[in-house]
Amino acid sequence: MQEEAVIVFDFETTGSSPKMGDRPIEVGAVRIENRMIVDTFQSLMNPGFTITSFIESITGIGNDMLLNAPPCEEVMEQFAAFIGTTPLVAHNASFDRQFLDSELEQLNLYPENAMACSMLISRRIFPNAPNHKLRTLIEYCGLANNDVFHRALEDAEKTGHLWITMCDTIYETYGLEKIPFPLMQQLEKMKKVKVEAFFERKVVEQKNSMLHLWN
Repeated sequence: MQEEAVIVFDFETTGSSPKMGDRPIEVGAVRIENRMIVDTFQSLMNPGFTITSFIESITGIGNDMLLNAPPCEEVMEQFAAFIGTTPLVAHNASFDRQFLDSELEQLNLYPENAMACSMLISRRIFPNAPNHKLRTLIEYCGLANNDVFHRALEDAEKTGHLWITMCDTIYETYGLEKIPFPLMQQLEKMKKVKVEAFFERKVVEQKNSMLHLWN
């Protein structure tokens, strides 16, 4: 059941768009190997300007906390080293990816890491969930919940456990032991009606592959 490592990450930010000048104020990430969290990364970062009371109310991160935090450039250089070329996962990945790319481009770094969205994938694995917000899915799956959200490492850890649960659910439901990252990427773009047939085909392919190895 050994699978490639993935890194699940999350940003807290000053707003919704780096194109409008918004920047991260915190990053958190967990590294998953063989369906276990084996390493973490977390840091506040100073965006170079004060944040609004609205962002402070959502995240609990205040300007006083950011005053002595390292600048974005320093933290993002460290984060780039942490992720390397490992495939990445985020909940609502398009949001986090835009900040990752924007910050690393300012360092003349252009990441090419494969990326998957746990929110889109969860719609295919847990179609009966009330909705596919992170908090709802954590409760729906019965995962440990300290009710702390909108802090980067907390959200990354919860998303990491959700990712592991989704992999376990695929195994338990369809008997698919190896779940490569590209398979999860395919799921997020797939129509709901095609999911069952997709997994049935993948199980047959995996069994045929194993028989080929044995013969």
